[in-house]
Amino acid sequence: MASKKPSGDQVITRMGQYLTYLLVRGLEAVLSVLPLTFCARLGQFLGTLSHTVFSGPRKLALRNLEIAFGREKDLDWRKATARKHFQSLGANFLCSLKFQVMSEAEIAKRVTIEGTEHAQAVVASGKPLLYAICHLGCWELLTNIPSLFCFGRKPATVYQPLSNPYLEAHLRHRREKLGYALFSRSDGFGAPIKHLREGSSAIGVLVDQHAGDKGIWCPFFDRLASTSSLAALMALRCDAPLLPMAVYNDGLARWKLVIYPPVNSGEKKATAEGLTSMLNIAVEVLVRRAPADWFWVHNRWKTPKPDFLLSKYRRGIVLPKGYDGSRLQPFNLLVRSPNWLGDACMAMPAIRALKQGRPDMRLTIFCQANLKELWSAVPEVDAVVTKAKKEGISSVARRIQESGPYDAAVLFTNSTRSTLELKRAGIPRLVGYHGSLRSRMLHQVCPEPVSYRPPEHHAYRYLRLAKFCGAKTDDPSLFSPTVPPTGAEGAGTIRVGICAGAEYGQAKRWPMDRFAGVAAALSVQWPQVEWQLFGAPGEKAMGETLSQMLSNVSHRNRVGATTLTELIAELRACQLLVTNDTGTMHLAAALGVPTVSIFGSTEPVLTGPLGDRHRIVRHHVPCSPCFKRECPFGHYDCMTGVTAEKVARLVGEELGKGLAVSVA
Repeated sequence: MASKKPSGDQVITRMGQYLTYLLVRGLEAVLSVLPLTFCARLGQFLGTLSHTVFSGPRKLALRNLEIAFGREKDLDWRKATARKHFQSLGANFLCSLKFQVMSEAEIAKRVTIEGTEHAQAVVASGKPLLYAICHLGCWELLTNIPSLFCFGRKPATVYQPLSNPYLEAHLRHRREKLGYALFSRSDGFGAPIKHLREGSSAIGVLVDQHAGDKGIWCPFFDRLASTSSLAALMALRCDAPLLPMAVYNDGLARWKLVIYPPVNSGEKKATAEGLTSMLNIAVEVLVRRAPADWFWVHNRWKTPKPDFLLSKYRRGIVLPKGYDGSRLQPFNLLVRSPNWLGDACMAMPAIRALKQGRPDMRLTIFCQANLKELWSAVPEVDAVVTKAKKEGISSVARRIQESGPYDAAVLFTNSTRSTLELKRAGIPRLVGYHGSLRSRMLHQVCPEPVSYRPPEHHAYRYLRLAKFCGAKTDDPSLFSPTVPPTGAEGAGTIRVGICAGAEYGQAKRWPMDRFAGVAAALSVQWPQVEWQLFGAPGEKAMGETLSQMLSNVSHRNRVGATTLTELIAELRACQLLVTNDTGTMHLAAALGVPTVSIFGSTEPVLTGPLGDRHRIVRHHVPCSPCFKRECPFGHYDCMTGVTAEKVARLVGEELGKGLAVSVA
């Protein structure tokens, strides 16, 4: 069968790869006639130029240095270290190209070695020689001087093959000529372990790179980083001491090779996870010895995608033995709250799921100013940032920037404006639903549910967004009361709330005289009930009217007289709330207060309170639910069809349940 003809794109790619190969070989030819010290100086100059010209790598290096040293070194130190690092990279890169035309003996003259006694002790014990290698200084030096650290054993390395096949073949030829056995990471670790078990071998494994979805999440400079467990697994499978090894700059075109004591010395019951976490601490010690020498332009603390929460990762999170978890640097997540009180309450299970998604989570809520008291009362929320109703996008973005920085943001709103505010704030990962005209601004778009499934309650819609970020959402405790109710205060007193308003519009309001009728009827049966009237500041007149209707019933009119914090406290003291479909209804449900809720123009399947202590009352008519603020026909049959007698019966049943529970 004839081989498949390569596509035009494949041909262009191959041509580009071959040209890159020719460029490298040409550069090697030029460097071959230049002194090594000149190559190093030229590399330093090119590194300085790169630091000035290429803002992306420079910003990445500064960000990484801030993570590693931000709590102990100032900005000037970090900038100077980044600049020195680029010079080191340039010098070592050109020197590594020069090595290709130098003999091992010539290169070895430029290297001093420290800590050989640790490796020689392993050789004397007859155990395999296993090195944990870091991207420090001129790490490519190690592939050119195996005789300095293998002590007569056959050298080998586990490496990541280059995507350029011509360069890959060129480097493999050079290393194999020096006697190296090469094992690709993509082929697993069966072959390297077999090689190590032969006893007469030495092998090096790079251990300081981001390991993606397959890694173990453990602290590195007190920030969780995905770390490969390959070196730890090899050490355990082969009973091999794991010796960290580093190459440091030691003057112009000179280096120091340092072998450190094994990290698993004295660990009789070590696990791969525990040893990997210990190895991260050891690498940190190596980096601190010469901070400018480490590879800061690698995204070591990369935020995984799409699951930036870590609860689903198979290998999970591991802290070193004796490590104080409070030292962990936070993963800063910003959540854009819904604007309505009821929607915000329905988002609370998702907030709880997000918070539980990783132990280093610091969760900040960004919301309208009127919701600050609500979110400040939620235990899972670490901070609240607010915005005014008519505040400009630039002003909001600045405030978000000043309160950050943030690693990611989740939007529970669908508007383009709310997305633009977070985009302008420079948050690197924005997650949300498609929304209106904003999908290009989002980095992760959560898919909508398939259309043939039943309607989805808003609370589960928010939870699905949290699940898309990697949260576990099947825990029933996510729906536990945010702040548990206290029950009635005072001997023999039962407090029952009434919320007869609805800011959304008249179509959601049950007639006030029927609320009054329910209270009057039940006060005969339950004389110990004190009725609490709740409502928004704009509903004061409604509250006064209802209060007059209840002149012969024990009650307190709190409509428009409470802050949100006070409303939370007073709702917690209620045994039950009788209410329209309102934000107060959702707040009561979030607090664990049972409700009897009257629905008309809206749909309880979508926005009703969840749980078996909440009773829904509705009168079905052909046009319900219409989701309109005002009834198009003017007679509100969906609401007037609900009788006071039916509501009173349900309230009485719930009061009876509550009394039975309290007696028990």
